[in-house]
Amino acid sequence: MTPLLTDLYELTMAAGYFEAGLAFETAAFELSFRSLPRDRGFVLAAGLPQVIEFLLESRFEAADIEYLRSLPQFARVSAGFFDLLQSFRFEGDVRAVPEGTPLFAGEPALTVRGPLWQAQIAETFLLATIGFQTLIATKAARVVEAAGARAVVEFGTRRAQSPAAGVLAGRAAFIGGCAGTSNTLAGRLYGIPVYGTAAHSWVQAFPTELEAQRRLQQLLGPSTIYLIDTYDTLEGARKAASLGRPLWGVRLDSGDFVHLSREVRRILDDAGLSDAKIMASSDLDEHRITELVERGAPIDAFGVGTRLATSADAPTISAVYKLVEIGSGGRKRYSAKFSEGKISYPGAKQIFRQQDRDVIACAGEQLPGEPLLEEVVRGGQPARPLPDTRAARSHAGRSVAALPAAIRRLKEPEHRRVDHSEELERLLEAARREAKGAPA
Repeated sequence: MTPLLTDLYELTMAAGYFEAGLAFETAAFELSFRSLPRDRGFVLAAGLPQVIEFLLESRFEAADIEYLRSLPQFARVSAGFFDLLQSFRFEGDVRAVPEGTPLFAGEPALTVRGPLWQAQIAETFLLATIGFQTLIATKAARVVEAAGARAVVEFGTRRAQSPAAGVLAGRAAFIGGCAGTSNTLAGRLYGIPVYGTAAHSWVQAFPTELEAQRRLQQLLGPSTIYLIDTYDTLEGARKAASLGRPLWGVRLDSGDFVHLSREVRRILDDAGLSDAKIMASSDLDEHRITELVERGAPIDAFGVGTRLATSADAPTISAVYKLVEIGSGGRKRYSAKFSEGKISYPGAKQIFRQQDRDVIACAGEQLPGEPLLEEVVRGGQPARPLPDTRAARSHAGRSVAALPAAIRRLKEPEHRRVDHSEELERLLEAARREAKGAPA
């Protein structure tokens, strides 16, 4: 993996730090969410393994360095900086909340501490990776909340912003509570259950719908899911029922799902297939699923694609990566931002989760509650194995279920109380005075 997967200014700043003699200052950066997306009472942190892989495995190849040398922005940079790139290895530390942890506005998802130039270069990749997977995991948790006991399968790769995004969307959706994904590569890489039915082209490729169904049953046996709306949904259900077992069920992909699911359920039951399931797909999201559930549609599972894999109603998140400490040789300066509406607190931090609130504190404090940020990288080496995707999903399920219903609400949720410790508030005021030129 190449560190060129970043914004140009991260690299020009790294070169500038080198020229200014600051490159090896020890810096701490924090990634947090300045605000929550619309109608979100929480976000579900995801993407940590990909971040750690980038930090620990990235290397500058000779061609990367030659490319940078060719850019006009590096024309005044000394040869020593390019020599430094050749030996690039992340040497720092990372503390992060476990994947699947609900977070609230202003809370750090992770802290990177290391040489200033190295920690700076990581910014773009970390924001993109944590931001995207957190969006999708959060959206999945909302869809799963709406579905209740009914399974949700992520179907969105074909509508994702890229095939690579589709793989990570499948992963993040599983963490958020989906039963599985249609993305085969996500299944192989992350041990996620994979699901699939057949497209309308399968039905159209055979002379008759019944022949298409028979061939599918011969192929898939008990995993057979018939897509029955290519021509006439109810007639498709009757033909599927006539073939009997083995089958898993049928899928509806168009029309009035409430009416059709009731009629299809009757057809299947009359044929003695009461155990056959009905899946629905096509432009579903948490609000549409809520409506179907409230109207009593006998649907057993939902395939959710476009609106899940793109977090369509809230496709961006205000993730920020801020310098909070810098220093060397026992000297430390706390850094904060004071621009209107974008204040950031100085110093590395810890979150203490208490029963009725969270408290953001300085990293060295010991307060009541569960500390959320854990060491995951020490000195450029893994500090401990990360939980796998299934463990992250289990943690997310428990953590979301523990939130009050008002915070999980899909529209106009309540926001959890998040306080700052007295010590952190004092540190902020000291940094403010120092920024104005007064003694800290």
